[in-house]
Amino acid sequence: MTKPPLLTDRTAQIARRARATREGLFLHEDAAAEIEERLSEVNKTFTAPAIVTGFPDPWGKILPNAKIVRDDEVIDLDPQAHDLVIHAFGLHCANDPVGQLVQCRRALKPDGFFLGVAFGGQTLAELRAALAEAEIATTGGLSPRVLPMGEIRDMGGLLQRAGFALPVADSALKTVLYRDAFHLMHDLRTMGETNVLTSRLRSFSRRSVFAEATRIYAENFSQGDRVRASFEMIYLGGWAPHESQQKPLKPGSAQMRLADALAAAQLDGPASPAKSDKSQPESGDEGQGNKGQDS
Repeated sequence: MTKPPLLTDRTAQIARRARATREGLFLHEDAAAEIEERLSEVNKTFTAPAIVTGFPDPWGKILPNAKIVRDDEVIDLDPQAHDLVIHAFGLHCANDPVGQLVQCRRALKPDGFFLGVAFGGQTLAELRAALAEAEIATTGGLSPRVLPMGEIRDMGGLLQRAGFALPVADSALKTVLYRDAFHLMHDLRTMGETNVLTSRLRSFSRRSVFAEATRIYAENFSQGDRVRASFEMIYLGGWAPHESQQKPLKPGSAQMRLADALAAAQLDGPASPAKSDKSQPESGDEGQGNKGQDS
């Protein structure tokens, strides 16, 4: 059976991360502060934390005693050695994101806590659109330029596939303003987040493509005298399974049928209005059901 092609060129990725600058890691600093805040709300003291990241500097500050390892295909963590594992900005470019999560879960002690943050599907939506339109107009074709990134529902599903208990996922969208698209692309280089797709073009792109992309970007995504760029951060949380954790009820364990419960609620509710002599209801006689909202 033939293996599927790798999504990212790991050698190129490591080289480009090495050229990242401190100024370019502001999103890491924001996410690290958010992770630190979330940890403060967990009623548990962590004594053996680990952080999986390609950018150790911003993350080592929040947990100085943590073991910091790179997000390699095989993560350098021992089984059940940690009570906390943080995976920082590596899942969006991983060739095997489920494998990354499984390794993090195996590194946790029972009832250990996992927190992760990764770029989500709305990240660089403006740049994707501008580059695609510009390249099609200029060359008549389209080449891979930006990593495909998961939506929040997909990322939450990865936690379940990896075997985490009580999985949760939420996202935050950050808008950053730039002088123009060239300024944004320069910033992506300082972030270590330029194109490392295995299927990327290996020759230089025409300058006309980027000139046209800059024009399209300014025309469609301006905010005052700047252009905006979106960065979606998806935060993931879950626990290594333990017998003390809450578990869903087994199928068939309910003590009352849903129909019986609804009938009881109807009997206990307000009295029904008197019946009209009219054979057809007037407009506005129909009842309104309750609307639920899933956050």
